[in-house]
Amino acid sequence: MTSRILVVDDERAVTDLLAYNLRKAHYEVMVAHEGQEALRLARTVSPDLILLDLMIPAVDGLDVCRELRKTSGVPIIMITARGEEIDRVIGLELGADDYVTKPFSVRELMARIKAVLRRARSPNRERAASNLLRADGGLQLEVDAHSVTVKDLTLDLSRLEFDLLYHLMSNAGRVLSREQLLEQVWGYDFVGDTRAVDSAVKRLRAKLRAASASVDAIETVRGIGYRFAA
Repeated sequence: MTSRILVVDDERAVTDLLAYNLRKAHYEVMVAHEGQEALRLARTVSPDLILLDLMIPAVDGLDVCRELRKTSGVPIIMITARGEEIDRVIGLELGADDYVTKPFSVRELMARIKAVLRRARSPNRERAASNLLRADGGLQLEVDAHSVTVKDLTLDLSRLEFDLLYHLMSNAGRVLSREQLLEQVWGYDFVGDTRAVDSAVKRLRAKLRAASASVDAIETVRGIGYRFAA
């Protein structure tokens, strides 16, 4: 099945380059050059992945990401200028799955796209011995139903957040480095900035604590990574 990708960037040279390479790789491509158009397309054609530049007119990329995350878990890869570090952090905390910086390598971007789509299609490729994972405080993760509940409350998690919680709970008591989580959850090796992991853990913790303060068992192991308390 051909994946549908929405490319959002106000620079036509960039959208032309991306559309050419994506179509060459047999993806279906749609293009938007400003935020309102991007939101309309995202809601009407249901893309499998969005490449989203942050500096776009009308509605900027951060607001597009914020609006989409209210109703959609569609994977989002941000495209940012090299100096926009604070925007990358905000974008990740709003729920973007990954980011690349301009000027970017098309080859690297294509690898990122494949990894994100692969995770979205099969988020539970490493199945737990049981379909059901439980933790203190009434936290329950059901693999086949792709649901997480705290007592009678169902948590609204994105695919990435679900996968992250699944891997942490499956390895309860074991420290997982940021690099391990990037490989297991994001689906690729990533050298350097592991901020995507920290931002995803922050979002996940906030949702767990909002449900019940007693269910956040994710511990930070300084200088290494994270552990779900056994």
